[in-house]
Amino acid sequence: MTAIRTWTAPPPPDNRTLGWDVIGWVSGYVDGEYGDPMVLQPDGPNAGEPFIYTDEQRDIILRLYEITATGKFAHRRAVLRRIKGWGKDPLLATIALAELCGPCRFGEWAPDGTPIAVQHPAPWIDIAAVSQEQTNNTMRLFPAMISPRCEAEYAVDPGKEIIYGRAGTGRIKAVTSSPRSLEGGRPTLVIANETQHWLANNDGLEMFAVIQRNLAKSRDGSARVVEITNAHLPDEGSVAEQTYLAWERSGGKMPGVYYDSLEAPHELTVEDLQDHDKVVAALIDARGDSTWLDVERLAAEIADPTSRPGRSFRFYFNIVRAAGDSFLADGAWDGLEEATIPNGARVVLALDGSRGGERGDSTALTACSIEDVPVLQVVGCWEGDTVDEDGAVVATSEWRVNPLDVEDMIETAARKWKVELIVADPWGWMRSLQVLESRGLPVEEFPQSDARMTTATEKLIDAVNTRLVRHDHDSRLAAHLKNAKTKETYRGTRLKKAFKMDAKKIDLAITAVMAYDKATQLRDGKQEPVGVGVASFADYAAKLTPEVIAEKAKARNETISEIIARAKKAQDEKVAAILVKARAEQSSTPHR
Repeated sequence: MTAIRTWTAPPPPDNRTLGWDVIGWVSGYVDGEYGDPMVLQPDGPNAGEPFIYTDEQRDIILRLYEITATGKFAHRRAVLRRIKGWGKDPLLATIALAELCGPCRFGEWAPDGTPIAVQHPAPWIDIAAVSQEQTNNTMRLFPAMISPRCEAEYAVDPGKEIIYGRAGTGRIKAVTSSPRSLEGGRPTLVIANETQHWLANNDGLEMFAVIQRNLAKSRDGSARVVEITNAHLPDEGSVAEQTYLAWERSGGKMPGVYYDSLEAPHELTVEDLQDHDKVVAALIDARGDSTWLDVERLAAEIADPTSRPGRSFRFYFNIVRAAGDSFLADGAWDGLEEATIPNGARVVLALDGSRGGERGDSTALTACSIEDVPVLQVVGCWEGDTVDEDGAVVATSEWRVNPLDVEDMIETAARKWKVELIVADPWGWMRSLQVLESRGLPVEEFPQSDARMTTATEKLIDAVNTRLVRHDHDSRLAAHLKNAKTKETYRGTRLKKAFKMDAKKIDLAITAVMAYDKATQLRDGKQEPVGVGVASFADYAAKLTPEVIAEKAKARNETISEIIARAKKAQDEKVAAILVKARAEQSSTPHR
């Protein structure tokens, strides 16, 4: 297997780059020797020593500052994509300082035909990101990197959000995603930090568009943007993804764009992640010259049961790969302790699913006990599938779940356990939630947003891996968990179907995630209980008025006698008694 390099051309010759002037200024490198540097190493065992570029970093600088025969920059835009810990932020910090104070623009040609670099007359460098924390990744480095010589010679004033230099004629500033506030700016260099997180919903796409417009109007045409990124999530629409796709469509020949990515061999598979030697070899390929990265430590992180393969490929191998890992490792679920929830126990109920139709969703109801090691137990699952002649599961578009069946199952659970909370996504179930609440049951909406579901999903994954959850070994829940795949978002991991119209169900898996999340919140005191349940059944039962019972009978096309018989069969003696009393109070009984 071979490492992947997107930019295979050698560095430009000495007469077509300003890079050597930048390198010499940063490191104090003159006539083959390192002297008094302008920039220092910010951390690690060599902190405070001259910043010395690796061979790989040197070549990046030489390419970034490549010029044409007229002294113009060959690249108006650059992308540096590397694994986590490679050193993208420190490298770009050295470039920002060189742009602020050092020789970074073409001045004239020397007698030997090599270019002579000069300072920019009014440097304006933006460190841009979609959050303050991301800009801090770079801004926090500057105080340790600015050498005493640099501070003295160029009157550098390092602040937390703005660094001034050269008596205030130049600046480095942190900016975040406020496109309107950026409009009209005239930066000479923009470092776009972590563009895999620049999305439409956080104004990242619009911010990048504003940056491009601002750079395009520079008077000398030398204003540029450099993106630094990890491998992006496919199909998320980030700036990093858009740049990558445009680069890919161009066959690696996108005019004016320098796209530099070093990736582990693409033949690496999920199964290979279990092979220590293959993992180490791939990590060595992907880290390049960043020998300070401990590959054994990285390999241990990848092998950790809580690590997701999709993240490992992106963060540690720099490989763009669509998410779609199985939710849980093989055997992890089946190996957990078998248990059921005893009558009277405190529980959370979670409801998920559609009313039916072509999407192939089922309706699922799962309980989770509120205790040190919670128990997940299937309460109900409604499906309307058929099997075709080839044995494949096919969703039946005509099938619809009867919401009254679901409501009855929830009411039955409320008589069996002390239900502290019922959670459901209100989409499609708002009426049922309102009905249940009107009858004294504790309900809470659980919209399945990325923010909510990623936290809940990762909590259950961790619980399974650390054996801090038990379950009733219901084969339906096991099947739904097996069907579930993971989707990586910028917030974390959540569940999804293998593809949108997949007839394989995952609704019980979703309810397990929801129920475990809320049950552990109640257990840990992070949410006040609002339950009714067994302890206050009388309050709930009192709401079963003759009118409510008549409504249920009419909706089911049943007589009250039939409902009473069904209640007795289910051994719901309390409900049967209430129904008998209600029938006696009614003047008439609904007919079929």
